Amino acid sequence: MNLFSNSISTLERAIGQSVTKQKVISNNIANVDTPNYKAQEVRFQNTLNGEIDRLHAFKTNEKHIEFSGTTRGYQIKTSNQTAYQQNGNSVDIDKEMTEMAKNQIQYNALIDRLSSKFNSLKTVIKGGN
Repeated sequence: MNLFSNSISTLERAIGQSVTKQKVISNNIANVDTPNYKAQEVRFQNTLNGEIDRLHAFKTNEKHIEFSGTTRGYQIKTSNQTAYQQNGNSVDIDKEMTEMAKNQIQYNALIDRLSSKFNSLKTVIKGGN
């Protein structure tokens, strides 16, 4: 039995992904001066594709964008291509701080949305009072 709606479980997964991204970004920032440390990033494209697959959506007009996706989950990728410092470190602190700020805004929005869902449930349980 599913006690909560699919939107609540989707929000829960999105919050978990945001937490994962925050951990990876924090790890990169913590290692900004570590010699030969290679920055990591979280890629959620597979999760996005999986959620699109679950929509069972279809185009109603040929000008609409295709709904497609194949797999679920996320990947943590290590960047081996560049070194921003002479010690071989690939952490770009400006990029990491920007990503952290964007992630924090997304996390706050998700928490706010989840909170409003639970407030709605609370209102229903109380009988609208």
